[in-house]
Amino acid sequence: MPGEKYNITSTVELPNDPERRHYPRFGLGVYVTEPGAETYNAVTWALEAGYRVSWREEGVLHAGTHIDGAEWYENEADCGRAINDFIAKSGTPRSEIFFTTKLMHNRTDPAWVEKCVDVSLSKAGLDYIDLYLIHDPTGGPDVRAAMWEGCCRVRDTGKVKSIGVSNFGVKHLEDLLARKPKYAPAVNQVDLHPFMTRNDLVAFCQSKGIVLEAWAPLVRGMRFKHPVVVELAEKYGKSPAQVLIRYGLDRGFIVIPKSTQKARIVDNARVFDFTLEQADVDRLTGLDCFLVSDWEVTTVE
Repeated sequence: MPGEKYNITSTVELPNDPERRHYPRFGLGVYVTEPGAETYNAVTWALEAGYRVSWREEGVLHAGTHIDGAEWYENEADCGRAINDFIAKSGTPRSEIFFTTKLMHNRTDPAWVEKCVDVSLSKAGLDYIDLYLIHDPTGGPDVRAAMWEGCCRVRDTGKVKSIGVSNFGVKHLEDLLARKPKYAPAVNQVDLHPFMTRNDLVAFCQSKGIVLEAWAPLVRGMRFKHPVVVELAEKYGKSPAQVLIRYGLDRGFIVIPKSTQKARIVDNARVFDFTLEQADVDRLTGLDCFLVSDWEVTTVE
């Protein structure tokens, strides 16, 4: 929220997680990052740059590093290899690295989810997934309910620590919650930035304890030269990218900026020494024009 600087170790509690786990407010996204060296290097650089979080709970220090992947990206193996290599060379415990991945295809059988989780774990070479998301709401209410039942099941097996959804609109969430599932989604990862503010969805998720995660806080670089963004970058002595990342943080979102360049990965993390004034947050929010930066499925049936 405006006025809270946070830091690279800041987390947000997941109210809908049965164990009320904490989730890193800042991480690295690897969407459209090429499988192989490009993904491996980006994840390694993020780990080395300190994309780390820590919190103390009941006298125990917990820590983690946040990498956001997906089956669809075809680079789970490279994420996992980078994570495991970093663990081996640094001595960092697996519990200090927070890995997210997502279900690629929705089906009618909840057992499908467990099969997909097993494949993702095998590819990544990991024993568990920290956060597992249904990647999109396609298929209709019954299919979404079946996939969510599958997520609840894998959460109970321990193969997945926390569960959520991605690209779900208000109607999708209303339909899902109306069926009174065992667990409510802990996270909804969706396109959020000053040019796509989704105020109704944000308000609904906040009312239901669903934490919002912005998957394209940089607007894919499409608005770095927007006059308001440039003006605020000059005002705060920051880059347009840093202003946009900070906007997401000041709205209370989790942000996962994507980059494959070491210097930018480091630079994207330099957003914890300033906050945007409320008037500037409001000004940026006023730029909303439903700009689809990549993929829009929040309104599918």
